[in-house]
Amino acid sequence: MEAIILQILNGLDKGSAYALIALGLTLIFGTLGVVNFAHGALFMIGAFCAVTLGRLLTLSRTVVDDTQTDFLGNPLQVEIPYVYDIFGESVGAAIIDWNVPLAILFAIPVMIAIGVIMERGLIKHFYKRPHADQILVTFGLAIVLQEIIKYYYGANPIPTPAPAAFVGSFDFGAMLGFDPNTIIYPYWRIIYFAFAAVIIGAVFAFLQFTTFGMVVRAGMADRETVQLLGINIDRRFTLMFGIAAAVAGLAGVMYTPINSPNYHMGMDFLVLSFVVVVVGGMGSLPGAVAAGFLLGILESFASMREVLAVLPGLNQIIIYLVAIIILLTRPRGLMGRKGVMEE
Repeated sequence: MEAIILQILNGLDKGSAYALIALGLTLIFGTLGVVNFAHGALFMIGAFCAVTLGRLLTLSRTVVDDTQTDFLGNPLQVEIPYVYDIFGESVGAAIIDWNVPLAILFAIPVMIAIGVIMERGLIKHFYKRPHADQILVTFGLAIVLQEIIKYYYGANPIPTPAPAAFVGSFDFGAMLGFDPNTIIYPYWRIIYFAFAAVIIGAVFAFLQFTTFGMVVRAGMADRETVQLLGINIDRRFTLMFGIAAAVAGLAGVMYTPINSPNYHMGMDFLVLSFVVVVVGGMGSLPGAVAAGFLLGILESFASMREVLAVLPGLNQIIIYLVAIIILLTRPRGLMGRKGVMEE
């Protein structure tokens, strides 16, 4: 039972990342009909927003500290971050420590701007082109963005720690009545799952309960009719592209303490997340979220030592096996609209 609970927690953790990226992919496909293979790059850029903010917060000046000396007795030169001068040492240290949560505020406008520029500058020219053309151009864009990040930040992963308050693990076993230290899970992974749930809930609430969201949903169902009503649906869809980019970026920001940012992390998640979208149903937001968590849990259970002892390597292919089965039996996906991917 302890192992089962732990694998469910691991699955929810992986599924949170899959679901957030797949949610953005589905928003773009559902509104614009574009298969965006650059979406994983947006996840990567979000992670590097946290890296960039961390570097900005640690910009410092060099001073000579007479109270400290080296082995020769010379005063040491120390680096004093500028945030210490602005906010004081204690507050400045806290700001640096909370770099990752603060990066959310930094990443939102950056990611929306990148999404809008991407849509207006490139994607809009491929609305009426075949999906193969869309895949090629967005995949090429992803490679370009990946190489830009590699050029400026290097090829090695950049550790970006969580705030000190969330370092360590939570004893789930004790809370559920098991022996202490039987089910231990990192605090930040729990926070990531909670954060994903909040973002997913906010996106669904925005689409369901706001006038803007209702118009977008109407445009997804019948774009021409909405345009005949005098509504500039293209402008709203452009903003939805920016929102989808922000969702992917925020997923990347909060994932940095779990997986140190590197230039290829977007590609690592893109293929898996696209499989999640296909399994859930192209254009189905609930399907993308449900499939993300479902496949995350399946992958987690397939990674158990007992399973790998019987079927080595199953954890590497389980998601693709499920996708094959779903597409053979239900081509439109678990919650896809009838007729989508069934021609």
